[in-house]
Amino acid sequence: MNEFRTVSVVGLGYIGLPTAAVLASRGIQVIGVDTNPRVLETVARGEIHIAEPDLEGLVQKVVSSGALRVAAEPEPADAFIIAVPTPLTAERTPCLDHLEAAAQALAPVLKAGDLVIIESTSPVGTAERLCRMLAGIRPELSFPHAAGEAADVQLAYCPERVMPGRVITELVHNDRVIGGMSDRCAERAAALYQSFVTAECFVTSAATAELVKLVENAFRDVNLAFANELSQICERLDLDVWEVIRLANRHPRVDILNPGPGVGGHCIAVDPWFIIAAAPAEARLIRTAREVNGAKPEHVVARIKAAAARFAEPTLACLGLTFKADVDDIRESPALAIVERLAADRVGRVLVADPQLRALPAALESADVTMCDALSAIDRADVVVLLVNHRQFRMIDPTSFGDKAVIDTRGLWRTPAARLRSALSAA
Repeated sequence: MNEFRTVSVVGLGYIGLPTAAVLASRGIQVIGVDTNPRVLETVARGEIHIAEPDLEGLVQKVVSSGALRVAAEPEPADAFIIAVPTPLTAERTPCLDHLEAAAQALAPVLKAGDLVIIESTSPVGTAERLCRMLAGIRPELSFPHAAGEAADVQLAYCPERVMPGRVITELVHNDRVIGGMSDRCAERAAALYQSFVTAECFVTSAATAELVKLVENAFRDVNLAFANELSQICERLDLDVWEVIRLANRHPRVDILNPGPGVGGHCIAVDPWFIIAAAPAEARLIRTAREVNGAKPEHVVARIKAAAARFAEPTLACLGLTFKADVDDIRESPALAIVERLAADRVGRVLVADPQLRALPAALESADVTMCDALSAIDRADVVVLLVNHRQFRMIDPTSFGDKAVIDTRGLWRTPAARLRSALSAA
C-alpha cells in the first residue's frame, strides 16, 4: 500500500504542474500550492497556464475527479515536493529566495513522518541548508542533518530532467537521480517516485544529486558552445556548418549538437553559473562555454545590422521569440534578446512572428515592434531572420524570398546546393 496518501506540490510552473497532475493520476491526493492567484484560478478550472502537449487533458481529468486541488498556502500532507524557480542574481550567483520562502511556508504544517523533496535546481549544499532552516523553525522536530536515520522528517533532493514539449512522457519514462540526506530519506523519496516513474531511480547522497543536475546542463552548454563557435568559424571560411557537423557526427565517437542564435531556457543558460559560483578557479571551461554562448546573440545582431544596411529604410521579419522550437517558454531566450536589441538600436522596422505566443512578451510591449503572422512579416520584410525553428516555419519555402536578405540561425533554410548534397549523401 502506498504510504503517501496526500502529496503537496509547491510551485505550479513548468515542472510543478505536470508533476502534480501525473501524481494525481496515480491515485494520490495532490494539493497544488502557488502564490499566483491567476495560476490557482486557472488550474482550479481544470485548465493550464503553460503550453505543454498532453498536459491540459490530464489536468482537466484529475481536477474534475478531485484528485488534484489547489491552495494558496501549504496544508498538511505526507510528502511535499518543492518545484519553485531558482534564478540568478545580477552577480550571476544562485538566488534561493523562492526556495527558502517555500520552505518557510510549509514548515508550520510539517509533522513527524513527513517527507520533503526539493526538485528546484540548486547549488551543492542546498538540501542541508534547508534542513537547518526547517530545524530552526520547528525545533521540536528532528531533521536528518542532525538526527540522521532517526529523523522525524526526511529530506531529499530529486532534480527534474525533462524537456519542454515532452514533459509528461519524460516524467514517467526518464531515469531519476534521488539524493537523500540519509539512506532512509533516499529510500522514502525513491518509493514516492516509483509510484509513477517506469524507468530506474538511482539513489545517492543529496550533495551528489545536486551536482549531477548541474553537470548535466553544463555538459550540454559546453557542447553547444563548441557548435556555436564552430558556426562562426564556418562563416569566416564560407562553409555550411550544418553539413560540417552532420558529416563529423558520422564518426562513431563524435556527437556535436546544432548551433543557434544562443542558448536559452531556465536550465542550460543558468545552471552552469551555479558550478562557477561554487568553484570559480576550477570551472574555467564551463565559464568559457557560458561566455561563448552568451555572446552569440550579439554576433547575430551584428549580422542582421550588416544585412539591414543594404536597404534605405529596412523592415526586419524576425521569426520566433521562444527559447526553443514548439514551446511557449521565453525564459533566457536568445531570440527575444536579439529582437530587444534590434528594437533598442532602431535598426529598422521590426516585425515578429511566433505561433507559440498570443501576444508580445512584456519586454517588447513598449518597444517599436509589431507582431503578425509569419507570411505577412516575410512579405513586408527586406531582411528575414529565422531565430526559432518552430514546426510552422519549416513549411515556408525559402526560394520565394527573392532578393530579400536571409539570416538563418537554425539551418532550416540552407542553400539549395547544401540541401542537394545532404539529399545525395542520405541516399
